[in-house]
Amino acid sequence: MKLLFIGDIFASPGRRIVSEHVRDIVHVQQIDLTIANCENAAGGHGVTPQIADELFALGIDVMTSGNHIWDKKEIFEYIAKRPRLLRPANYPPGAPGAGSAVVRAKNGVECAILNLQGRTYMPNTDCPFRAADEILKTLDHVKVRFVDFHAEVTSEKISMGWYLDGRVSAIVGTHTHVPTADTRILAGGTAYQTDVGMTGSYDGVIGADKELILRRFLLAMPAKMEAAKGKAELHSVIVDVDEATGKARSIRRHTIQGD
Repeated sequence: MKLLFIGDIFASPGRRIVSEHVRDIVHVQQIDLTIANCENAAGGHGVTPQIADELFALGIDVMTSGNHIWDKKEIFEYIAKRPRLLRPANYPPGAPGAGSAVVRAKNGVECAILNLQGRTYMPNTDCPFRAADEILKTLDHVKVRFVDFHAEVTSEKISMGWYLDGRVSAIVGTHTHVPTADTRILAGGTAYQTDVGMTGSYDGVIGADKELILRRFLLAMPAKMEAAKGKAELHSVIVDVDEATGKARSIRRHTIQGD
């Protein structure tokens, strides 16, 4: 079976290119389950209920997030009612929503989706490694397991890859918005990439207007971040998984450049 994961959807350029291409990708590539990180979908800061509904309506089955999930306060009530919109599982107990979901793919196979967040240069959360252990204890009946690890530093992401190798079908990184060139299958059969990259405008700085960001670096003064305009790119990975064993057969990057 094939899983599609779309990297951080950033603001309207990211939403637009997803709306233009996701159905075609699913059809042509024969995708069984579509996952996307949506934590920057609303102007680069969080996601709103309306935008989440629009993305689900495009055929995205499960959406993950990260440290910006709480930026829009109206998402608090929504996420508690929509189990397919995930927040990182290692937020403290009592946070609204859930950090994992078990869903049935188009081919009828049950798949577990886990969302974790790193701790280095990130908001204080519980340990993502131990959170993964606790969730995996409950998933003996589910062979296909996909992890979005939303983290800042490469070393923490690679460490999580080795920690979960052989226990999940795939683990990919999000958050830095820059795709890495280390797409591979680890020794235990887990598909891995340190960062899938961003889906949005690359005519800026990690999705934001470059002039505003340059001003912040040059003058050391605060400036409101606004989404960059210009040509967007859709960055994703397609993972082929043996549903009988949960091991990955292959992982490859799938990139679309907008007009």
